[in-house]
Amino acid sequence: MIIMDEDTIRESILLTVKRMIGGLDEENTQFNTDLITIINSTFMVLCQLGVGPETPYKIDGPDNTWDEFECFDLEAVKEYMYLKTKISFDPSTGAAESAYEMRAAELEWRLQIFSEELKNAE
Repeated sequence: MIIMDEDTIRESILLTVKRMIGGLDEENTQFNTDLITIINSTFMVLCQLGVGPETPYKIDGPDNTWDEFECFDLEAVKEYMYLKTKISFDPSTGAAESAYEMRAAELEWRLQIFSEELKNAE
């Protein structure tokens, strides 16, 4: 696991994603259910890739923090979570959407490869 400062790992997962996708005030809870669903689906995909705990991690609101999700590269997971949420929740058109999808696919591949390398090293 990458060591990060306490403020970074104790951040709310939901509020981090809301801030990263832009345009959503942390106080606005109108889209929380939609975002939580997308976030939990993305955690399920990460679990299938071998990233994080053996059973899919889930959040239920803004009280869940990044330190609850143990993995080898939290910053890559945050970017992947942002991209997958952005693509699902606020899809762009044309080149921007394609760029988001390509970067998400690259991160997915890299996270899976690194996870396999870690398991083989054990």
